[in-house]
Amino acid sequence: MQYILLSGMLYIILFSVHKHHILVTGANGQVGKELRDLARIRNDYTFTFLGRDDLPIENFVLVRNFFDITRPTAVINCAAYTAVDKAETEKEMAFQINGEAVGVLAAVCKEHNARFIQISTDYVFDGNANAPYRESDPTSPVNIYGASKLLGEEEAFRFNPSSVIVRTSWVYSAYGKNFVKTMMRLMKEKTDINVVSDQVGSPTYAADLAEVLLAIAVSAHLVPGIFHFSNEGVTSWYEFAREISFLSASQCAVHPIPTSAFPTPAKRPAYSVLDKTRICHDYQIVLKPWKESLKTCIRQIASGDKE
Repeated sequence: MQYILLSGMLYIILFSVHKHHILVTGANGQVGKELRDLARIRNDYTFTFLGRDDLPIENFVLVRNFFDITRPTAVINCAAYTAVDKAETEKEMAFQINGEAVGVLAAVCKEHNARFIQISTDYVFDGNANAPYRESDPTSPVNIYGASKLLGEEEAFRFNPSSVIVRTSWVYSAYGKNFVKTMMRLMKEKTDINVVSDQVGSPTYAADLAEVLLAIAVSAHLVPGIFHFSNEGVTSWYEFAREISFLSASQCAVHPIPTSAFPTPAKRPAYSVLDKTRICHDYQIVLKPWKESLKTCIRQIASGDKE
């Protein structure tokens, strides 16, 4: 047992003989909380979960001191600025958290020979494709959020060429705020709702993403680079909402509308389907259909087991 002072708080670090010690940053978000759930059943690994108040990842000195004491074997960075619309006016903060801070973590991981796994996004693409995006396709973000996440990818590889970047899309969970929970709330409050029908992509259940990130963190053979992951299948936000309505037995009517009828400060890509061939091959990932994972999530929300 060892004590460490971070951001004015005293933490107790429990060390063990486990081969893998996984540090999860941004641990209070959707993916971080799903990783916490995994940790409860994976007692063959040691985990440390830190939120932004515990370890602001842009603080190089604090990050380095933490690594010197705890020496994790892998870092899964779930910390991110995710307010897509607010990023248009909070550009500096978005680029600091999603870009520069990622380079800090990647650099310290390289110093300590720890694996660095960074979550990125479909928003690095412009959405003008008509076939699933491959990892090698040109990037061209259409908003500040996407540009900041792209900078994070670049900073990770600049400071640590062995980084693993996992791009994902349309993430939801029984935890936090997301499209699924928002739709379920609105469907209880209203008799009719309108949902954009001309933006197409693939939903990602955060619990499934957490399993993939953990698999990479402990894999016997690290394959660095960029990978795409989401659940299997393609849908629109409107069709996604219709399935949420069906699975939650809602009587609320769901109507399709074009993007032009729902203007937002940040432009969204119209097409953001990701090709997952590489991650399935290199890390032996088996994809779950998005409707199957959505059913699991809605069942958990209804049971109230996760908040």
